[in-house]
Amino acid sequence: MIKVQGNYVFTKPVKEVWESLQSAEVLSNCIPGCENFSQNGESSYDVEIRVKIAAVTGKYTGTVTITDASYPDTYTMTVKGKGSGGSIVASGVLTFSQDEIGTKVAVEGEVQASGMIARVGQRILGGAAKLLMNQFFQCLKEKLDG
Repeated sequence: MIKVQGNYVFTKPVKEVWESLQSAEVLSNCIPGCENFSQNGESSYDVEIRVKIAAVTGKYTGTVTITDASYPDTYTMTVKGKGSGGSIVASGVLTFSQDEIGTKVAVEGEVQASGMIARVGQRILGGAAKLLMNQFFQCLKEKLDG
């Protein structure tokens, strides 16, 4: 299991950042390599992602689910995917806080892998998870803060 964490700051208020992170349109546009994204429940989505990072490279199909939502403070986002290289389950708790600058989103999560991906090594997978998370939040920042 690999731990991931990050802190991201937006100039918009919590309500706007929270709503963007719940939006199918924003999620589908900001998930790196997302090729297909469709809602399959109230807070659940089917997703196809193409990843091009070392041994994690490949096409993955799976789900994105938002649970344990406690507006405007926190929720959990879980991504499950399977591909030719194995499977990945990533889960992160997003915590929102407002300050004079805007909104801070703190992410604490973990990634579990099986198959070829897991055999490649923790460093590559950890780096890939952090890279994808940073790409996602950079996209969100560009959409919100312009």
